[in-house]
Amino acid sequence: MLSLVGLIGGLTLLIILTIRGMNLLIAAPLCALIVALCGGLELLTVGEQSFIHFYSSGFAGFVQSWFLMFLLGSLFGKVMEDTGCAQSVSHFLVAKLGAKYAALAIVISCAVLTYGGVSLFVVAFSVYPMALALFREGDLPRRFIPATMAFGSVTFTMTSAGSPEIQNWIPVKYLGTTHMAAWEVSLVVAVFMALFGYWWLNKMIRKAVQNGERFASRDTDPKPRQQRLPHPIKGLLPLIVVLVIAYLFHDSLKQNALILALLAGSICAWIINLNFVHDLNKALGEGTTGALLAIGNTAAVVGFGTVAKASPAFAVAVETMTSIPGNELIGAAIAVSVIAGLTGSASGGQAIALPVLAPHYLDAGVDPEQLHRVVAIASGALDSLPHNGYVVTTIRAICGETHRAAYGPMAALTVVTPLIGLALALAIFIL
Repeated sequence: MLSLVGLIGGLTLLIILTIRGMNLLIAAPLCALIVALCGGLELLTVGEQSFIHFYSSGFAGFVQSWFLMFLLGSLFGKVMEDTGCAQSVSHFLVAKLGAKYAALAIVISCAVLTYGGVSLFVVAFSVYPMALALFREGDLPRRFIPATMAFGSVTFTMTSAGSPEIQNWIPVKYLGTTHMAAWEVSLVVAVFMALFGYWWLNKMIRKAVQNGERFASRDTDPKPRQQRLPHPIKGLLPLIVVLVIAYLFHDSLKQNALILALLAGSICAWIINLNFVHDLNKALGEGTTGALLAIGNTAAVVGFGTVAKASPAFAVAVETMTSIPGNELIGAAIAVSVIAGLTGSASGGQAIALPVLAPHYLDAGVDPEQLHRVVAIASGALDSLPHNGYVVTTIRAICGETHRAAYGPMAALTVVTPLIGLALALAIFIL
């Protein structure tokens, strides 16, 4: 009982402290310590069952796996910014679509990159410079940038049939399906989420503008160039290089394909726009610092999740969630959603729940394709609570916003909208 109180209390406190803006490198281990104390974990002893081991292994493991990705993603975004590519593309899109469709241009850009196999974190790093320029030109409140990028990345694309993102591939291992499982229902749900979410995003932005909110410049923002900019095609080409290389080498190099793609994209942006380079050394320095901040914040939250998973209460919660009576698809949806929320990870929720759920439900005669799609969509809802690594990185490290200002719109688009999409998928499958 005490372990359960510690797990729920630690998670709740982490969410509260995150929203209040506390440094995550302090808040996450502090909340993890509460979970460990209540769960009876050893604190200072040397061994694999201690709080220090669990937290440090989670933190270090994430850095080890993702450091180069974060570094190159941040550098790519800064090179696009320094060469004027981002501003050039934004000028072109505003000229063609109009300033009022700035948010749509960002959503489409993120969706194309995500569905093309580019990591969610990298999409955020890559698109932010262009998003900032578009919101500046459209004079739109910048606190909506994180929600706009997240909507295009982690909703109707990440968990849809055909998506190369890991959230759509984990069920394949356990269910014997393909990444196109239940594509007809997936298409209906994806279209619904895209239309409904974009309508809601526009409504929130319009309301904010009517209330007097405008784009607020900061001293740390890159200054808009008054001089000549690269041609829009030269601005788009580096993004195309990243997308194509990530797609071509996804199967053979897996995650390392993105490292190659980002390196190639950065070099491409620099070489073809040599005449437009402003201050490359400064851009590289800022990119490196941004990458360290982003991965540090994210790894801090991952460390909390590792301690949470080691607590006795977590095992009880998983067993309870995976034993929900009634319709199997509804039970699976609830289980994956809750576990993803506890761990702050869509892929984590699937990886923990599926080894238990899959054999039980398949033996009960549940259609594996339906189960695949329900699990994938369900994993992409409650995972986007305030302590989620992608949420923290996008809001704080990349966009420089606060949770208090930016998380509301993000929650509407990445938590509520996917939950409605999940309900729609369940209704179609059951009826």
